[in-house]
Amino acid sequence: MAFSQRVAQLKSSLIRDILAAAQQPDVISFAGGLPDPALLFWHESESPLPKQLAQYGPSEGEPTLREYVANYARQQLGIDCQAQQVLILSGSQQGIDLVSKLFIDPQTPIITESPTYLAALQCFEFFGADITGIPLSPTGIDLPRLQQALQQQPAFTYLIPTFQNPAASCYDAEHRQQVVQALQAARVPLIEDDPYRDLVYDEVERRPLCAQMTADDSWVYLGTFSKTLAPGLRIGFLIASPDLLPHLLRLKQAADLHSSRLGQYLVLQAVSSDSYQSHLQTLQQHYRQKRDVMQRALQAELSDIADWQCPAGGLFFWLTLKERLDTRLLLPDWLKQGLAVMPGEAFYPENQVELGHLRLNFSHASEQAIEIGVARLAAGLRKALDD
Repeated sequence: MAFSQRVAQLKSSLIRDILAAAQQPDVISFAGGLPDPALLFWHESESPLPKQLAQYGPSEGEPTLREYVANYARQQLGIDCQAQQVLILSGSQQGIDLVSKLFIDPQTPIITESPTYLAALQCFEFFGADITGIPLSPTGIDLPRLQQALQQQPAFTYLIPTFQNPAASCYDAEHRQQVVQALQAARVPLIEDDPYRDLVYDEVERRPLCAQMTADDSWVYLGTFSKTLAPGLRIGFLIASPDLLPHLLRLKQAADLHSSRLGQYLVLQAVSSDSYQSHLQTLQQHYRQKRDVMQRALQAELSDIADWQCPAGGLFFWLTLKERLDTRLLLPDWLKQGLAVMPGEAFYPENQVELGHLRLNFSHASEQAIEIGVARLAAGLRKALDD
């Protein structure tokens, strides 16, 4: 396993190491640039928030939240891990950035699904990766092509096996097992992004690939609280195999010292509350209903000119036009008609763009707006096909 050239120059933050020791109450610290806690605004105000949240915190994240994530991973996901393997992030997007810094130099080969998450693609391309995209089906990645690509010894493989963004696919149990076996045989690290797993509407396999990894494997599991609580909190997490975590922690230290302590506190209060599970059920019921509204609207308006699978979870429909138009060219007209959609071409590596796809989100718009919007979409597509 090879890291990027920048990692050889990366050192642990001496000041952060000292500050971690200085957290002990009997230590007199002259080390860091910490303000006097008695003069911090929250200390002077009547805020009900814990006063310590106003001070700098540990780069790894709040210990209580790390322990919660580790317990959740063991009990709900089947990932054998400890709190020491958890790193709290400023949104799980930061995990993609840290992984990119860890592994990617210009022309470093990596593997993704094709299509794949747009922001991950942008990050990988920014660092200069040579991306091989592997096609997807509704039940998983193209295994023969994955095995062939793994022979080139890429730096890592980035996958979204559960309710993939944008394609909404969900790997079945057989695909999950075979992908893990292929990665283990090739000794290629796995980066598994899993932001949508709790937004589930039908019974499907959701066990993370990382849950099948062994102590000899290298892997990173990315999760977030944005989809179930509030994206504005910008709190996510990663869990990493012991060989990768120290490097990712140093990169986190260099990036932003630590994630918002207030955000971490609010997340922990929410997920520890008695109402959190009922909140998840409400989300699932609400989004399932909106998904079904969009499914009916698509069937009524677009079944003759597009194909799609009704997603078992997540936030998106992925449409494939029967006549492959470049949907990027249609966007200006749709915007004039008061409709915003994501052209599918943006989700492919630069050298593997496929025409004729659209990603539609069903979680944000009202049910009435979904019906109106799909009708506008259909009208625009029919006009383009007739021209």
